[in-house]
Order: sequence, then C-alpha cells, then structure tokens
Amino acid sequence: MTEKQWVLTDVAGGIWLDDFDLDPQDGPSLAGATNWSVQKRTLQGGVSAGVDVVEVDNGRLTMSILPTRGMGLWKGECDGLALGWNSPVPQPVNPAFVNQSDRSGLGWLSGFNELLCRCGLSSNGAPGTDVIKNNEGNPTETELTLHGKIANTPAHHVAVSISDTDAGMISVTGTVDETMMFGPSLQLVSTFSTTAGSNSFSIIDEVRNLQGTPAELELLYHTNFGKPLLEEGAQLVAPILEMAPRDAHAAADIDSYDVYLGPTAGYVEQCYFFELAADEAGQTRVLLRNRAGDCGLSMRYAKSQLPWLTQWKCTQLDADGYVTGIEPGTDFPNLKTFEREQGRVVVLPPGGSYQVRIDFEIHGTAEAVAATEHEIRALQEHFVAKVHRSPNPKYCGS
Repeated sequence: MTEKQWVLTDVAGGIWLDDFDLDPQDGPSLAGATNWSVQKRTLQGGVSAGVDVVEVDNGRLTMSILPTRGMGLWKGECDGLALGWNSPVPQPVNPAFVNQSDRSGLGWLSGFNELLCRCGLSSNGAPGTDVIKNNEGNPTETELTLHGKIANTPAHHVAVSISDTDAGMISVTGTVDETMMFGPSLQLVSTFSTTAGSNSFSIIDEVRNLQGTPAELELLYHTNFGKPLLEEGAQLVAPILEMAPRDAHAAADIDSYDVYLGPTAGYVEQCYFFELAADEAGQTRVLLRNRAGDCGLSMRYAKSQLPWLTQWKCTQLDADGYVTGIEPGTDFPNLKTFEREQGRVVVLPPGGSYQVRIDFEIHGTAEAVAATEHEIRALQEHFVAKVHRSPNPKYCGS
C-alpha cells in the first residue's frame, strides 16, 4: 500500500503547474473506482483571470476546489445531484478584483458564490469597528470588513495525494497565510479528502498561530445550498439544545425556521442561531433535505471544535440568489466586539493551533435521508430544545 504526492503550487520552491491531469493511467489503481481523476486548470478572462481550479472526481462525486480563493469549494455533484447554488456572481472571482471595503465593508459579497467558503481567520461576521493595540501598544480603532480575509487569500502551497490503501483516498491540501506586520499571523492548512467511489468527503483544517504572542481566531464554515436541495418545503433537521432568532424580523417566523419557502420576491434574509446537542462521542449532525425527502446532504462534526451553528435563510428570487447557508462555527457572525464579550472568540497561544474536521455525506435516496433524519431526531429525544422566541442578548449583538 502506497501514497504518492504531486505538488501543484509551491511559491517558496518556485513550483507552479499551469495544468495537471491525473487518472488511473498515470497514477495508482484504486479499488473503489476505475474512473477517478484529478485535474487542475487556471481560468482566464474577466474577473476569473488567474483563478486556479482543482477538480476532483472520485468516480461518483466531483468537487471543484479553489486554491486561489482560500481553499474554498466552488461546487460539486454526486450521482447527478448538483451541489452549490446559483449566485449573481456566476464565476469564481480572483481576489485581486474584490475590494472588501466596498459598500461600507460588504465588498466580500462581490466574490461570493461558493458551496463552501470559510469566514475568518482573525475575524468574521458583520462589518464594524473593533479596538486593537497598534504597533506602539496603544488601543486604536480598526474597521473590520464582512467575514474576514481568508476567502480572498490565495494558497501558496497546494499538493495532491493519492493513497491506494483500502478503497483508495484522494486528497488535496493547501496552505494559506493570513499574516501582516504588527497584526494577525495565522496559517490555514486545509485538506479535502474523499474515498474513491464514495458519496462523501471530509474537510480537515488546522489553523496555526505563527506569531510569538497570543492570537484571536474566528472561524465559520459558510456552507451554501440552492436548488435542487433547496426548494419550497425543504427542511433543516438538527438536534437543538437552544436557539434564538437574530433579530425581530427572524423572530416573526420562528415557528417555521426549519422549513423553506420557494423563490420569493422581496424576501429579506433571516438568521437563526443554535447550540446543538451532541452524542456520547461528542459529535453532532445536521441535515438539509428536499421536500420529498429523497435527497439531502448532512454534515457531521465535533461540537467541541464548532460549538455554534448559524442558519441563513435567503429565499429570494432565483435571479437574486436563492440560497440557504448552514454554517457551523467557533462563533456567531455578529460583530467581533460582541462575540469577544460573550467569550466566543478563540485565543490561540504562541505557536498554538486549532483543528476542525467536518464530514459531508450526500444522500440520494429516500432510505438514506430517512436513516440520517432518524439518527438526528433520536438524539433530539434526549433533550428539550430551549427556544427563545425573540432576540436573546446571549446570542444577538443588536
């Protein structure tokens, strides 16, 4: 049993492959699939110019990974089921064309179209003013932009690994630095991995504090779905300990927080904040399923790593971006000053690190969806959900 690695990008080593194509003819044979492949291409033209895309096909599941955009996941497909959403931003955007300070700190949205993008690392959430110590050690105000910098920071090292152990494993690992002089010095090492021939993939992340002093970390996985998973009557299934609406507008529909509308003209986004229950192993799981319950996607992760969940409902018209976000995180996407006050900002010691693993499974049959839903609802039976029917000061900064 062997594992082999191919380096696609290594800025320090002067390596950059314009294209890359690997399949069983050039790589190892994998027991799980005879038609797997990994390809790398660089987009050209418009605001996509220079964006690297690594496309992984495990023989059943495809993923399009964007090293240029902080190792985000643009889109995927499994057994013919499309994963992702149709954003008003149709193609991946090179970070060079994203002015995050635009529109009072909302410029992040001009590049937003991924199935999964990370929000962080030193901050995420709403734009606003924070107070930090400057290079002279004095408190000073600084303006934070929406959802931080990591999604608009290119990876400087990218490698593909293939292991022929058991069914075979395909992995893509990228390293992204969010660093500056007299400021945060954080490094993300992210690995996407999938078993050949499977209907699942995992994200294994490590965030490292490279500096000699403690550093703050906020990390949220903005995981986004549109049609066909999202439709009128689609449902979020989660084992809830406690929940609250973000604002009065969300509170008005709290009785139907878990059920989605179809595309709706004039819809104004609604957000709900959750603390989820975990099983004896400390794992929790959430499911998004369509109305018929014959397809869905679930996410399983350790509650200790991602203790909070945000649900973002944005069921506006298709042309405007019909989408929901299921967003596990170390914090809620409020202004960082509020999250710090609530003790939800992670502090990494000098040289310290933070690990996260999320396992994604795509369910393409009614039986698979039902089994997953049963597991989550069985966990809920051990707990009585505490539902705040109006914004709660523990959860909401406004």
